[in-house]
Amino acid sequence: MEEIKTTNEFRNFEVVPHVSDHHFLNKSRDSITDNPNCRAHKRIMEEWETLEQNLPESIYVRVYKNRIDLMRAVIVGAAGTPYHNGLFFFDIAFPSNYPQHPPMVNFTSSGLRLNPNLHVNGEVIMSLLSKSEIVEENCETWDPSESTSLQVLLSLQKHILNKEPFYNDPRAAYFRRFNMDGDSSRAYNERVYSFTCHLTLYLMLNPPTDFKAFVIRHFCDRAPAILSAFKEYVNGSLSVENYVRMSSLPVKVSPKFKEWVKDFYPLMFQMFTLFGASFDASFNSLELPSEPSESHNPGGIKKRGILPKLMKVIKSSFVLD
Repeated sequence: MEEIKTTNEFRNFEVVPHVSDHHFLNKSRDSITDNPNCRAHKRIMEEWETLEQNLPESIYVRVYKNRIDLMRAVIVGAAGTPYHNGLFFFDIAFPSNYPQHPPMVNFTSSGLRLNPNLHVNGEVIMSLLSKSEIVEENCETWDPSESTSLQVLLSLQKHILNKEPFYNDPRAAYFRRFNMDGDSSRAYNERVYSFTCHLTLYLMLNPPTDFKAFVIRHFCDRAPAILSAFKEYVNGSLSVENYVRMSSLPVKVSPKFKEWVKDFYPLMFQMFTLFGASFDASFNSLELPSEPSESHNPGGIKKRGILPKLMKVIKSSFVLD
């Protein structure tokens, strides 16, 4: 088994020799890598230096000696959002006419819709990634003279993986206009959080190349915090809407979400334990307050669907190498 480092031992920026499983690996290879005198090659090298010096602690990037036109980044979900404690991977490819045109970006979705701007097929919808002569108010657009891959990553973190992804959908403006948005936003966040947890399991079983040790260490480190949050959701002391600890008054967490937490908690606990996370005895089970339950779970995860299948995978033997 590979020796697992602590997360603070992983460099935020690193150049690795080869790329093997990148989304854009099989796109038509251009002359960027082999032509150090072209504009795109020089610009990418400049941006490598910028990334190495300026990445925040919550973003990690790997670039490749044999394909400098490709890049992989992972963003750690921020506190105060339904993405908290999650890992979100983006594969990036630079076109041959970079920076005249923005890079292409694909999100590792595992078939989940975590945001109106992140499609199930991995497509990322963001104004900064569109080359347009029309500049809308309060809208980032690609400027070849100033825009960079670092700006793209920071925009993904700030504008996409934010605390209220419900409002990334233009249709949400209708609800806001008629003051009907509170419950809709809360329900959307509960659903997004359930998908974030589902994505956690997927990534632990299928960690991207060059990030395998990081993925396992990250979730082992965060496992107590994730399961503690589960306990606080069902006890009404924590809201997935804002991740802020409240007063003694109960917070708004739907019975539907609590029912999903009840179903998903043992699966998360078993997965974290098998991968080496440490817990005290208080984490062995989850007790729900006595209240009527509803036969619904916000992540769309059915008891006779994905849960038994994942339990079977977890119980089967596998080796971390």
